[in-house]
Amino acid sequence: EKERGYDFEEDLFVPGFFDLEIKQGDEFILTAGTSEINPVTMKRLFQKESDTRLVRSTFKNCLLHAARQFVFEDETGKTSIKAGMHWFGQWSRDTFISLPGLLLTQNDDTTFFKVIDDYLPDLHRGLFPNLGRGQFASYNSVDASLWFIWTLQQYVLRSGNGREIWSKYKRPVMEVLESYRYGTLNNTGMKPNHLIWAGETGKALTWMDAVVSGVAVTPRIGYCVEINALWYNAICFMLELAEQSKDDEVIDQWKHLPEQIKLNFLSVFWDGRKLADVATDETKDFSVRSNQIIAASMPHSMLEESMIFEVVEVVKNELLTPRGLRTLSPKNPDYKGKYEGDQEQRDKAYHQGTVWVWQLEHFATAYLKLFGASGVDYIKEIYHGFEPCVLDHGISTVSEIFDGDPPHAARGAISQAWSVSALLRMEDMTTNFGKKKKVKK
Repeated sequence: EKERGYDFEEDLFVPGFFDLEIKQGDEFILTAGTSEINPVTMKRLFQKESDTRLVRSTFKNCLLHAARQFVFEDETGKTSIKAGMHWFGQWSRDTFISLPGLLLTQNDDTTFFKVIDDYLPDLHRGLFPNLGRGQFASYNSVDASLWFIWTLQQYVLRSGNGREIWSKYKRPVMEVLESYRYGTLNNTGMKPNHLIWAGETGKALTWMDAVVSGVAVTPRIGYCVEINALWYNAICFMLELAEQSKDDEVIDQWKHLPEQIKLNFLSVFWDGRKLADVATDETKDFSVRSNQIIAASMPHSMLEESMIFEVVEVVKNELLTPRGLRTLSPKNPDYKGKYEGDQEQRDKAYHQGTVWVWQLEHFATAYLKLFGASGVDYIKEIYHGFEPCVLDHGISTVSEIFDGDPPHAARGAISQAWSVSALLRMEDMTTNFGKKKKVKK
């Protein structure tokens, strides 16, 4: 704490201690609370709570146990996802990215839809709040709404219930897409080249959102690679649902867009080996960052197979670590290999080389697209390599971030929803690879 510039000294009040002699087979229960409890009930209450817990005897059980800890009911009765322990609250981006791993892999469709439905009242001009709800909502996220559509897509890919989703969620899906098409908050909207532009000075609208002294550490005003990958995927998915439901009016209004987006995306972002991270009409930033893997992993990707191969190779060679993907290549002079120091120093390293777990899911998806069944063992190896982490930073869970430099020390929050989700998704996709999904006609 001293290193971070926080208060680092305190007085610890110690009112007393318990000294017990026990022998094998004895048991005792200690409870602490703000009101008295009948000791006779303690064992029964303890056992009732214990019966709801998974035995954390395997790596997967640790992840499953951690996954349930992120799901909570707020003071208004809404079901939400806590982004991380202990200081993160509800972040819509983290929520939509995490839902498939935290809940769909466990076939908990009920909670999955409860979380989504409880977020819908906060949809405003096609945007979900970055954080906060109701009067405290902050609408400074360009990607959360596109991840909302992606998370519905993951449900359909598992269940085949496309018409059900279109019937229930057509209105919010179209509100999102129309807002992006015709323009919404934060200078976000489709330009004449059919790509999404977003950004204003002093704001960080993508997940790379660190700001120091009013200046974005990774300024990404313009066309961002993952935003436009999500945009294309969202439209293609929407058209699939509309076609299944024979919604000809929607199809006629949108069917021409995907091809135009694809042509301009490749013209703007592709350099023959990798994708630019962000571009404007005058400049292109080809710094090797992890966001390009999302363009390769989307169910509807604008990249040909040969392009996906090139993206996977550059990400694997420069960004992949045993703990996730670096946010910037070590070859870049702006690379920061350790996440440490005071708040400003840490914010400057947050997306400048620090390793994040959540994008590993997208690396795994893209890798399996290329190599199929022959790539399953490699992804399993990465997944099982995380097992020591559950005894490291946060016990029986996985941390938010790790250092870019070896030995890749755990940093940030001791337990992060999208970290746990990504690993559960990787376990699920390797265990069930090649199995036919249910399809409802």
